[in-house]
Amino acid sequence: MANRPLIFITNDDGYNAKGLKHLISIMQDYGDIVVVAPQKQMSGKSHSITVGSPLKLTLNNEEQSLQEYSLEGTPVDCVKMAFNKVLNRLPDLLVAGINHGSNASINTIYSGTMAAVMEGCAENIPSIGFSLNDDKSDADFSFCTKYIRSITEEVLNNGLDKNICLNVNFPQGQIEGMKVCHQAEAYWDEDFDVEEKDEGKTFYWLSGTYHCTDKSPQADYNAMMNHYASIVPMHVDFTAYNFIDKIRTKFETL
Repeated sequence: MANRPLIFITNDDGYNAKGLKHLISIMQDYGDIVVVAPQKQMSGKSHSITVGSPLKLTLNNEEQSLQEYSLEGTPVDCVKMAFNKVLNRLPDLLVAGINHGSNASINTIYSGTMAAVMEGCAENIPSIGFSLNDDKSDADFSFCTKYIRSITEEVLNNGLDKNICLNVNFPQGQIEGMKVCHQAEAYWDEDFDVEEKDEGKTFYWLSGTYHCTDKSPQADYNAMMNHYASIVPMHVDFTAYNFIDKIRTKFETL
């Protein structure tokens, strides 16, 4: 067992999510598994971390090659806790998901799943986020399985370049294949649904409509809508390198 890869798994839908359980079942064929996942739903938490409050870590299951923990914290809390207190060494691979709902396009910046992936990437761990464009709790993940296996085998065998991680999004139902894509240009037309309570209190629920403005077939959202799994390579460095020279002449002379 000592020569098997060490694979760390987390998500943002919570410890009991069906997508997480499906991902665990796939990854058990490839290595020794350690799971640290949020105790409850943490979607939309992005890269938030818990400061000023304690974090409760619970060991829920322990087998020969599988340990499963839940943490009362965010997805990034889960990665930090695992890397600092749970694992006896850094993992060979970090995988997050399978998310219930798309993390393509602009959704990436809100995603707790992809934030966990970015956290692993920042630690130079090959890291992959998997998401399905179906937010139902009983979503069918079976169509994703062979593609997750292919991607996992490639990354375990050949790694990823330093500071590069992968954002993988699957369409619902039959999948035509995989396409390497760019992040689609899009926006959310946001609103708040209003709920009035008997006590005179008003509650606001965030809602909105997604709009993709990107016409390219290589945009991740468009590929997914055409029944392809989209793979977007991402990196932690947010620097807009092609913009540096343009603004240097404007600001360095002030």
